[in-house]
Amino acid sequence: MEDSLNLVVYPATGERWGDLEALFGEKGACGGCWCTFWRLPRSQHKQNTGSDNKAELQHLVQTDQVPGLLAYVDGQPAAWCSIGPREQFAALENSRNLKRVDDRPVWSIVCFFTAKPYRRQGLMAQVLAAAVEYARQQGETIVEGYPIDMATPKLAGQRLSGSSGYMGIASAFRQAGFVEVARASETQRIMRYYL
Repeated sequence: MEDSLNLVVYPATGERWGDLEALFGEKGACGGCWCTFWRLPRSQHKQNTGSDNKAELQHLVQTDQVPGLLAYVDGQPAAWCSIGPREQFAALENSRNLKRVDDRPVWSIVCFFTAKPYRRQGLMAQVLAAAVEYARQQGETIVEGYPIDMATPKLAGQRLSGSSGYMGIASAFRQAGFVEVARASETQRIMRYYL
């Protein structure tokens, strides 16, 4: 999947592990998470070290279970988007705030990570579009995300800090064609794209 900004997105499979590892760096994207926060039961994630989490993600990638998509800009790994069937995300399935909206099968987008040189350049909406296309290729009919909405009164005028937007930003989801279907909290939305 490619666009005019030389953005190319690929499923994260075994041959791309080195690029994913380079993108996430020594900190595993954020605090040693290695994008396992929603995948693992909370009790396991709390006990895990960064090395444990890295091994978990590496196992998924190297066994071609495709835990997400890796985006490249001009051939360099630039961004990550975790996507898959909701039931693959144990902590999401058990979340009180992000309960299932209905009993329809959905693919969930639970995490984004963008390398510093590529932040604030509109990559999220483009990666979201690629994620929707990937889900379509897999025969899915609903893609769901859980972004924060910076336009809410509580967040109006504030800037993102640290990893606060790791589940996405509602404006990027809207730009990619997602619609709000529920509110998890005052600032967090549940949004869907119907294929």
